Amino acid sequence: MKPWRIIAALCAGLLVLGSCQGPEPEEPVLPAALTTPVLQLEPASGSVFLSVTASKDWSITTSYSGDSGWATVSPATGSGSRNSVIFSYGANESEEARSVTLTLTANPGGQASLTLTQKGIVKPDVPPQQYGYGYDVAKAHWLELPATKADDGKEWFAHDMSGGDYFSKPNNKRNWSFYYDYDSYLATWVAYPLNKALIGNGSRTNAWGYDPLLPSSWQQAIVNGAYGTGHTRGHQLPSADRLTYAANVSTFYATNMTPQDYDFNCGIWANLENKVRSYASSSDTLYVVTGCVVDGKSPTLRDREDHPVRVPSAYFKALLRYMPGSTLGYGGYMACGFFFAHTSSIANDNFVNYIMSIDELEEKTGIEFFVNLPEAVGADNARKIKSQEPVSWWK
Repeated sequence: MKPWRIIAALCAGLLVLGSCQGPEPEEPVLPAALTTPVLQLEPASGSVFLSVTASKDWSITTSYSGDSGWATVSPATGSGSRNSVIFSYGANESEEARSVTLTLTANPGGQASLTLTQKGIVKPDVPPQQYGYGYDVAKAHWLELPATKADDGKEWFAHDMSGGDYFSKPNNKRNWSFYYDYDSYLATWVAYPLNKALIGNGSRTNAWGYDPLLPSSWQQAIVNGAYGTGHTRGHQLPSADRLTYAANVSTFYATNMTPQDYDFNCGIWANLENKVRSYASSSDTLYVVTGCVVDGKSPTLRDREDHPVRVPSAYFKALLRYMPGSTLGYGGYMACGFFFAHTSSIANDNFVNYIMSIDELEEKTGIEFFVNLPEAVGADNARKIKSQEPVSWWK
């Protein structure tokens, strides 16, 4: 066969074979996928790589939970799979965690989502601050005073009968003092002497206000109403125990208030307050400590200015009576205590059911009462007065 015929036959065969193969198949579509090796981010700013799986064109959008605008994706659009997309994020200066959801949209290929969460910062523990508005420990040796402790985060203040600072001028007449707990936004206790002369004459002023002895920002926001939680503004020093005008105004200071259950305040607590004035009217002087217990059972409420005010779990009164010539105690003195759980369930109870010795009250509260009593009667008599079971005179 001639060579040109052989070449023609081979070409014809190749054409026949080619026509049998049909059209070339298309590449499979890749499902959209978005991944990263780190899903939990530290509070400091930084960046991580994202891997994009896509056949052709894609884009990435962001949606935030909480704060927005703190993260970026670069590039946010592209074509084909890529493992070098950069996700950058700013520092989180809040204690709360925050998150962002990235959504990859591929055409073709559909969508895929990925959520990254950035931790909040952890603030270090701060030792108790010495605020310096009052005194770290009591500056006086009055009979009504409980013990105060240095460096416990609380400060002691004392008012004169005009409601100002007792120590601001010589020969001032003391009114009431208090031991302030800045963490709880209330006084752990209020202490004061009580007799007919100190009660005086006048009427209730309802002059709700801030105590001038420390900044209002450290006090409960009770000036324009109660707490908004159903609790009443409960006096520790009752308004009716100071009836002269300026002294009564001072009983409405925020530092004298605690959030009290309405039924408790108007029931057993008010009944005891009335009885305390009766005790004072039959005494030379009655030394009174009124206070509250804040512990692990005490919830926190937010007042009208968002201060975290603790709601006491219990209340107490410690009473020291002085009556010269009395044979009921020792050296003219005798004492008793009362301790109540802060609950409406006892509102209609008789307060006498909750009477006890000062020693027992000290065990319940962890407070040492009438710390200056040994100076007046001697250490031995002071022990007897505090351990004496309440006599019938108190009941």
